[in-house]
Amino acid sequence: MSAAVSELKCLVPKTLQEALQQRASEPEMTPIAGGTEVMVCLNDGRPTKGAFQSLHLLAPQLRKVELLDDGVLRIGALSTYTDVRFHPIVGARYPMLVESARLTGALQIQNRGTLAGNVANGSPAADNVPPLMAYDATVILASSKGVRTVSLDDFYLGYRKMDFHSDELIIALDLPRPVEGLLGYYRKVGTREAQAISKVVFAGTKSPEGGVKMVWGSVGPTTMRSRKTEACVENGGNAEEACSVLENEIHPIDDIRSTGEYRMKVAKNILKEFLKQ
Repeated sequence: MSAAVSELKCLVPKTLQEALQQRASEPEMTPIAGGTEVMVCLNDGRPTKGAFQSLHLLAPQLRKVELLDDGVLRIGALSTYTDVRFHPIVGARYPMLVESARLTGALQIQNRGTLAGNVANGSPAADNVPPLMAYDATVILASSKGVRTVSLDDFYLGYRKMDFHSDELIIALDLPRPVEGLLGYYRKVGTREAQAISKVVFAGTKSPEGGVKMVWGSVGPTTMRSRKTEACVENGGNAEEACSVLENEIHPIDDIRSTGEYRMKVAKNILKEFLKQ
């Protein structure tokens, strides 16, 4: 561990109300849910701002996966990948989310890491954000001033920039009931089958009426939908035409994990596979 943990301040609220009051008074605090990303930062010796806020005592309030009266599935912010993987309603309604949770890290990570943490981290390579976005997830944010909702589709404003105020906490993710007959396709391409950050990650859906949704990770500064490519397909474009549109819509870069050229080739192949389904 490169960081001196003993020197770091950590607050441990007992209730959600207390947690929100702490955030109002110390907006620089870093919330800790599963702590999997925080531990990586501390191990690398990356500088941290302000105090930490451990949320583990809020599990009775926030570690729930429950069906609301209007048919919406609410995933509490402290629900782990394991909670999601083995929940029967998630398996029946949102199979791409089960697959993305299965491919996130190792079992130890799945037992501690949370979907809300994956969303809040803001990484464009997040494994679970593409299926959440494809399923029209909504982010539920709370502060001492009240609760507001933001469509996950609108949540990311730029590289690790989110519609997320410093005094807020994500308290849940809401998923509407999918339309009957919705088809989904999820694909993660990494160096290994598991415990690898994605080089390209994709989630796509097709409705019985022919509407398509395509969500990409690791091909731009944020997780993003390729709306022009969606329109091309919905208007009868074939695979080659769709790939030509996609080439001008995503902007993969060279980095330590891969090259932009490789990512573009993989993205086109994934798009072709999706359309074959």
